[in-house]
Amino acid sequence: MSNANGSVRLPGLAPLFVTASVAVMGVLVLLPLYTVFHDAFSKGVGAYLAAIREPDALAAIRLTLTVAAISVPLNAVFGVAAAWAVTKFEFRGKSFLLTLIDLPFSISPVVSGLVWVLLFGAQGWFGAWLIEHDVKIIFATSGLVLATVLVTLPFVARELIPLMQDQGSDEEAAALTLGAGGFTTFFRITLPNIKWALLYGVLLCNARAMGEFGAVSVVSGHIRGQTTTLPLHVEVLYNDYDFVGAFAAASLLASLGLVTLVLKTLLEWRYSGELAASRRH
Repeated sequence: MSNANGSVRLPGLAPLFVTASVAVMGVLVLLPLYTVFHDAFSKGVGAYLAAIREPDALAAIRLTLTVAAISVPLNAVFGVAAAWAVTKFEFRGKSFLLTLIDLPFSISPVVSGLVWVLLFGAQGWFGAWLIEHDVKIIFATSGLVLATVLVTLPFVARELIPLMQDQGSDEEAAALTLGAGGFTTFFRITLPNIKWALLYGVLLCNARAMGEFGAVSVVSGHIRGQTTTLPLHVEVLYNDYDFVGAFAAASLLASLGLVTLVLKTLLEWRYSGELAASRRH
């Protein structure tokens, strides 16, 4: 049965589905989240703050923010350029480009990190040249950025491509006919039409960048205070049986995730129509 607003009613089953959904979300999401914050503050606020202020923790926080601050804008620029190319032009190899954009979704993050080791490690394809010219990528911030960029590459592009396909090219064609240049057309026509979907993709990309573990673990070397991001710092502390410190760092990651979720929800509520169009296939 369906009512006037189009929703479907299944007598007797609806309460069961709602209860099951709430129970599953409670066990898989709320309970772990509660555990993280409970254990982080298990020895009091003082111990929690001491764990956050510890030099290695501060270095991990700075490195995480630095990597995200570099990789997210790079992927935003790439995502806009790729979406523009795919939706506004016809060219040979378009399907192959779309496949490459989706590739990081289908391969393990560990493999994404291993790729850079095979290329830029000491025994890699370019390792000897890098050593000769004193250029360090693996076990350095640059390696972490490369690994993060690869893992988060599809997020912005995949938010923009469906929206720009739905919008078509009529407005850009009209602007060009009236004498507007390429950059003017992009900044005055295209960018305003995609700005909220772009921000949505950037939020998702940023959340993944700050929480990435597998790829950065391979290229980092786990050098405490130098190449350990916040997720890696959590692992190091947990393996050292410093549970308060580990859960304190994990609570920061959880808080960043919650902030991202709130911003994502606000965007979906305020611009639901445009964001729905951006995910229409």
